[in-house]
Amino acid sequence: MNTTTDEISRQDAAPAAGSPLSQLFPVVALYWLVTAGAIALISLPKAKDLIGPDNDDVMRLVEIRDWFGGQGWFDLMQYRLGLSGGTLMHWSRFIDAPIGGLIKLFSLFMPMEMAEGVAASVWPLLLVGPLLLAFGLAGRRMGGDVDGPRVMHIALGLGALFAFTCMKFRPGALDHHNVQLVLAIGIAALLADRRGGALSHAAAGIATALAIAIGAETVPFVAVVCLCVGARWIWQGSGFAAGARAFGLSMALSITAAFFGTVPPSAYLAVTCDSLSLGFYSLSALGGVGLFGLACLPARTPIAIRLVASVVLGLALGAAAVLIAPQCLGSPLASLDPMLVELWLNHVMEAQSIFGQMHQFPETVAGFYAVGLFAVLVCAYRIWRGDDRGLHLLFLVLIAASWAVALVQVRGSLFANLLSIPPLALLIADLQKKARENPKSLVINLGFVAVTLASVPVVWGLGGVVWKQGLASASTDVLSMDNAQIGDDECGTVQDMAALRSLAPGTIAAPSNRGAGILRFTEHRVLAAPYHRNQGGMLAELHIGMAKPADALSLLRQAGVTAVAYCRNDPQTENLILLHRDGLYASLARGEVPAYLSPIRTDGKFQLFAVNEAGSK
Repeated sequence: MNTTTDEISRQDAAPAAGSPLSQLFPVVALYWLVTAGAIALISLPKAKDLIGPDNDDVMRLVEIRDWFGGQGWFDLMQYRLGLSGGTLMHWSRFIDAPIGGLIKLFSLFMPMEMAEGVAASVWPLLLVGPLLLAFGLAGRRMGGDVDGPRVMHIALGLGALFAFTCMKFRPGALDHHNVQLVLAIGIAALLADRRGGALSHAAAGIATALAIAIGAETVPFVAVVCLCVGARWIWQGSGFAAGARAFGLSMALSITAAFFGTVPPSAYLAVTCDSLSLGFYSLSALGGVGLFGLACLPARTPIAIRLVASVVLGLALGAAAVLIAPQCLGSPLASLDPMLVELWLNHVMEAQSIFGQMHQFPETVAGFYAVGLFAVLVCAYRIWRGDDRGLHLLFLVLIAASWAVALVQVRGSLFANLLSIPPLALLIADLQKKARENPKSLVINLGFVAVTLASVPVVWGLGGVVWKQGLASASTDVLSMDNAQIGDDECGTVQDMAALRSLAPGTIAAPSNRGAGILRFTEHRVLAAPYHRNQGGMLAELHIGMAKPADALSLLRQAGVTAVAYCRNDPQTENLILLHRDGLYASLARGEVPAYLSPIRTDGKFQLFAVNEAGSK
């Protein structure tokens, strides 16, 4: 990653007054206002609910309500979810806190329910600001002093399109994935500092620690980030020592603060693979301190010694991982019950592999994977030509890692598409310059237009949908990964929840996709909601639905169920009916109601039955 002549020509200066970089904030503010305004104008008028349609959006609101209701900062138990005792969630209070703060702020001027909706609408729009700031910084640094302003504007334009077409930045999106996306592009932009400045890398270390603390989904990305920083120190030595020290120390200190700030003392020695715990904390802190120590070696330390020392540190971290958290070396979902894999996980869209996506929704595959692959090829070509090798190698590794994750779970494509914007913005800027210099060249101008369109994921998605389903099916939401969107013909409507509220608080057996909504709108507890830590509750609901009516009563009693919320058109329920024609759900589909179920509401697709004792005698 040595500085080449071409890199020097694009060298970015420090953000001093009067430099192009000093213009970043007002430009980003303008893009932010326009983008957020456009998203709000398109989304809010047609919104039936100010809380997002995804289960995670609803459950986040439930978690915040419980916190406001007196549940402790360190207590993440969902006491109304699952079997007796509740379900310990793996989410972070770092997301609850700012959203909760907005709710409290707005509640000073409006009723609490309205304050929740307004806060849920404002929160993702606020995140568009730092998202675009990171895109602008990355574009500015990719272009350097000469082309920086043009690349910055193109990156901001592509970033605005990304935010506009990404459901994670729509009003109501309360899950943590939007924050993770902001952190990912923010880290990449901070690492794209050609001079290896300590300030940029200290900020990157803090963002890296925060990414780990918020959700384990970013751990593979974080691991690659740390490898990139370590590899740059090995290659550049003393020229990058200050940046490496800043990154390592800030990450170690930040992850320590996050650990003791969100993990209860009783869980200090516990190891979980889906949240910040001793495993991720110890490895991150040790790695950060180790990198700091290596970067303190004498300036004249030869590259061979730096390489050997880094390998030793890597082996030490590997040994620590085996000793402290061997169970986390595989997939955190490896222990999921096979029945849940078959009937639940395999039907979660964001958890689909590329093969599952090709089988179920082949028209969307290009939208999820084409831009990332294009960016990888562009970066590889730039490296081969010797054009800004250091920066393109950084983005090549980050994009390729995210794209590889997307092959296993399609949610990784969001990160690959996100990280592809800076290098593709530079390519577009170069082609734009050539097109201006050669206005009569049809090949150059068509190439500029083609590359620009090929850099936008939704263009690929729209193309696939129009090709398969026709122009009438075109929508900017073609790349949505949401599973639980409530429509007029589905269960979980306002009338359905009103029927549930008419019952005394009890335990409801309902399809897992309806669990979060029931928790939000009623005081009941539910057996199932779509979270892997709630295996017991989800399995209990599935066994109840597939059991013969005569056998289901004992299962209902064991789980303490007081009412059954039957949803005929729920996909999971439909699967159970097909697989178990003699089961309880299949019987209810035929209109055969056991004596121990008293009908409360039987009109429409949502049917509600109270569990009574009369039929058990």
